[in-house]
Amino acid sequence: MVTAVDVHAHVRETNKLLCDAFRRGAPEEIAALYTPEGEIMPPGDEFARGHEAIEDFWHTARDKGIRDLDLYSLELETLGDTALEVGRYTIYGEGRRKMDEGKYLVVWKEDHGMWKLHRDIWNSNGM
Repeated sequence: MVTAVDVHAHVRETNKLLCDAFRRGAPEEIAALYTPEGEIMPPGDEFARGHEAIEDFWHTARDKGIRDLDLYSLELETLGDTALEVGRYTIYGEGRRKMDEGKYLVVWKEDHGMWKLHRDIWNSNGM
């Protein structure tokens, strides 16, 4: 069984992997961080369900000029094989020009000993 300390460390590491994969333009690596039934709920758009749709979404984000993102985890609560994370994000274009900032909520699920994003929703502060 994974302890709460392990969950916090794993969530931090997975968020780092997500940001690093995005910077490198590797949406397939981002999609692999989600459960097979994972969903993202981006602002102003429909659900993206499953690895293929999630990969497509992150690919499209790069096509729209987003080049970098930072995630700042503020709170994490564990409930058995589920964890709830609340945080803030900032996204950037070329030259780290700030494009947006906002907040997010992620439902994490333990999947064969690994913690993966399961439900991912965010919204803008309206920059």
